[in-house]
Amino acid sequence: MDVSVIIVNYNTISLLVDAVDSVIEKTESIEYEIIVVDNASSDNSKNILAEKYGNKVIFISLSENIGFGRANNEAVKIAKGRNLFFLNPDTILLNNAVKILSDYLDNNPRVGCCGGNLVDNDGKPVHSFARFFFSLIFDEINQLFMRLPEKTLYGKNAFYNYTDKPLKVCFITGADLMIKKNLFKILNGFDPDFFMYYEDSELEHRVNKAGYKIYSIPNALIKHLEGKSFSNSLDRQRRIYYSRNIFLKKTNNIIVIFVINTLVRLKIISRLIIFTIFQNREKRILWSNQYKLILKEKI
Repeated sequence: MDVSVIIVNYNTISLLVDAVDSVIEKTESIEYEIIVVDNASSDNSKNILAEKYGNKVIFISLSENIGFGRANNEAVKIAKGRNLFFLNPDTILLNNAVKILSDYLDNNPRVGCCGGNLVDNDGKPVHSFARFFFSLIFDEINQLFMRLPEKTLYGKNAFYNYTDKPLKVCFITGADLMIKKNLFKILNGFDPDFFMYYEDSELEHRVNKAGYKIYSIPNALIKHLEGKSFSNSLDRQRRIYYSRNIFLKKTNNIIVIFVINTLVRLKIISRLIIFTIFQNREKRILWSNQYKLILKEKI
């Protein structure tokens, strides 16, 4: 089999159905399977999927919510595809992206994983990849200065591939990550220390360290309804920072971590000052929450 499409569900049945529909509708000229792993949802997803798709969808029901990466690892245990396509439930394929990405992996032995271009519900480009890892000091300097260094270095291709050619990147957004199964297994899959967030970045960090390349494939198009599969709550921000710290500890030494965390604090304080001066209440609340998490809770 060519590709195993793997989707992790946690109470996102309406989004999940649209995602599965798009895979079935758009994917052709390739042998694939769809595996849905359910993290102990209460959305009746098992019965709904069985009634709508029958044996077109393999359903794995977990007794508890074990997190995103570990749930994907469970699916890989039964996956038959030589390539694995980790797809978020809040995505909709706009073309034959599964075949486009799989063909690129098959034709390029030193490419370990790849992904497509992501757009929002209005068709506007959204974050599809990064040109450097979040662990690097440069990234925090970049954010501190409103991403001007990134724009200077990479122009409009900093997070979206506007070219008509594959683009070498440091990591693909986890919403649509395709990786060779044999490489995934060699690397022991997603790190179980992550519950949610940064598990994709950490895996791709190991892909890079193993000497494989990561590419953005612009003609694979996917709509990403970013944020629709979870609430933008303080708890979510706490999870993000918690996972971020795990990622930093796994990929950096203590001196680099100290420098990065210092830059993060400068960034938060500067944003609070800026949005207080310009009376932007929504963003001031957002960065105030960041302040509470980082500086007060010491996450």
